[in-house]
Amino acid sequence: MKHSLVKDTIIQTASDLFYRNGYNLTGINEIIKEAGIAKATLYNHFQSKEDICLAYLEHKNTTFLTQISAYANSAPQGKDQLLAIFDFLSLFFDGTDFNGCWCIRTVAEIPTDNTRIRNEIQKQKNDFLKLIEGLVMINLEQVQDPELVAKQVYLLYEGAVAESHLHQKAWPIESARQMCDQLLN
Repeated sequence: MKHSLVKDTIIQTASDLFYRNGYNLTGINEIIKEAGIAKATLYNHFQSKEDICLAYLEHKNTTFLTQISAYANSAPQGKDQLLAIFDFLSLFFDGTDFNGCWCIRTVAEIPTDNTRIRNEIQKQKNDFLKLIEGLVMINLEQVQDPELVAKQVYLLYEGAVAESHLHQKAWPIESARQMCDQLLN
């Protein structure tokens, strides 16, 4: 197998396992077994489980930002593009593998002094916040403080993710979307 294909297989396998089972409950040997590779092959690509976790987080974030941005931008211009992020979340929730936010799940499992993973998660959350702020600035030119509105929309979204995962119901997403709609009026 090509070097990059092996690395991608490891990342995809670890991503599936970390997201489904959690970071702490997924061992290196399980990743090796599921990926169908030798231990030496894994360590040729990643020096540690933490390095695999960082690759997992980056993979999930890149995929998420690409997909949610495309989904939001396909909605009619105006507040519908911001509301579309909640529609995207509804589709994600309705999917077969919804297990909440991979960032929050991971940060809950790491020690507080693990700054590498924590910094990556903070970066990813800031990237999402910037995406929302961009949508606010493009679609709601009359807004006085786009950064504040973006933070409010972000908090509604993040709360909807957490609570829909906790309750295993869609009502938090629906409620957050309605609150966002009221906020943007």
